[in-house]
Amino acid sequence: MKPTLRFGTRAKAYAAFRPSYPLAAIDAVLEGLGSPRELTIADIGAGTGISARLFAQRGASVIAVEPNAQMRDAAEPDERVQWRDGTGEHTGLADASVDVAVACQAFHWFATPQALAELARIARRRAAILQYERDERDAFTHAYGEIVRAYATDNTEALRAAAIEIFAGFPNARVRRSEHPSVQRLDRDSLLGRASSASYLPASGPVADRMRADLRALFDRYERRGHVELAMVTYAIVAEW
Repeated sequence: MKPTLRFGTRAKAYAAFRPSYPLAAIDAVLEGLGSPRELTIADIGAGTGISARLFAQRGASVIAVEPNAQMRDAAEPDERVQWRDGTGEHTGLADASVDVAVACQAFHWFATPQALAELARIARRRAAILQYERDERDAFTHAYGEIVRAYATDNTEALRAAAIEIFAGFPNARVRRSEHPSVQRLDRDSLLGRASSASYLPASGPVADRMRADLRALFDRYERRGHVELAMVTYAIVAEW
């Protein structure tokens, strides 16, 4: 399935159950650029606007570029966020029209030389990615990861790992990295919802039923006072010129 179509049936789950980003990761993207109120940021592959709203909350004007209509429709409105239909390789934005081009939990879907060139074309000052991954040094998070790997239907997780290195090699740019830990606190239903938002996990049928049974059992094994905590680390990689 084309990346631009993958999340059509999962948009509501994505909006409801995906984690936010640590504020320190947003800081890493904006560091040294002055007042966010003076910035225009293009959020490429903006999904349901989770990251776009965080930049808007800082006062920036955000152009959220997202090719999937269902994902755009599931976004909460924000007066500082304008939505556009476009892709990582073809944003539809003019040359040097934004201060920053950022991709949050999306670059692995368009980690190509064409997309890197597009980000460099539209951004006056820098490009960046934010990408969160599980911190499996935590016992519950490792056990959740084992279930994900057991039921994954494709190589999305390998694509994410490769995307970090591809962006770190951004041509003709100075690149810096930072890491930002966080936790996502989940009750039983939101743990199941978190898994249902992943396009590479089964959504229906007997295999999906077995996966949900495994997740319920995992929750029962680790829950404390009705919740579990998924340990995360967000990688911020910034390329500037």
